[in-house]
Amino acid sequence: MESTLDQEKYSSQKKKIAEDVEKFGFHIAFVPENEYLPAFAYTIGLNKSYKHPEIIIFGLRQEIMGEILNELGTEIKKGKIFHPNIDYDHVISNYPVRFLEIKKEHYRDYLGFAGWFYNNSFDFPAYQLVWTDKQSNYPWDDEFYEAWRFKQPLLDRNTDFKFYEKRNTAVFTTQKTLEGKPILWVYHDKDGNWQFHSEKYPRVQDGKIVCLENLVHLDTSLNELFYLNFGQSAWRETADTEWNIEESEE
Repeated sequence: MESTLDQEKYSSQKKKIAEDVEKFGFHIAFVPENEYLPAFAYTIGLNKSYKHPEIIIFGLRQEIMGEILNELGTEIKKGKIFHPNIDYDHVISNYPVRFLEIKKEHYRDYLGFAGWFYNNSFDFPAYQLVWTDKQSNYPWDDEFYEAWRFKQPLLDRNTDFKFYEKRNTAVFTTQKTLEGKPILWVYHDKDGNWQFHSEKYPRVQDGKIVCLENLVHLDTSLNELFYLNFGQSAWRETADTEWNIEESEE
């Protein structure tokens, strides 16, 4: 249940969104980074004001993302239409960027306030602006700078696997889980390791190491926990109930 303070905060944010769209044509929402996930920013109102898809960008400093989205919004106001899967060279210095059409399955994960703005509907078009490294490689290129690969989830794909890690990332589980017991406890350790168990305190001797993708295919509801920060855990009563998030015990 939301506290009164949370409700006031959300009401203030919603009021600001409506005012900005009315005054400027669009609003920019910012979500800060944490120890695990990168920051991102997205527009709200471009589709209502100019019939242009909303735009989201990940992994850069907040002021840079704000400048980019503001400049794009200004061009769109003047009649510019950006198209997907085409390189644009004038957006970030001389480095190319590309717009991707976002899959609807990712909307609720990243475009929450935009969904609220459009009458609690996620039936609006949206692009992801994807930037390159200093050698003009995109994140899907093999030569892309590895240290930056984690900064941009690609929202035109991977609807079956929403985690930021590689699909073959090694994670901890138990034999009982692999034999069919439901996953009820998930831990994202402070050192970055993932653990997926059917009980809160599994026996060490039952431990197994498997690929993260294997467990997600075994239980697709694990995708709901892709955002779990370092040092957090999630638990549920049964495989059919909602996840509860809390700070993990040391």
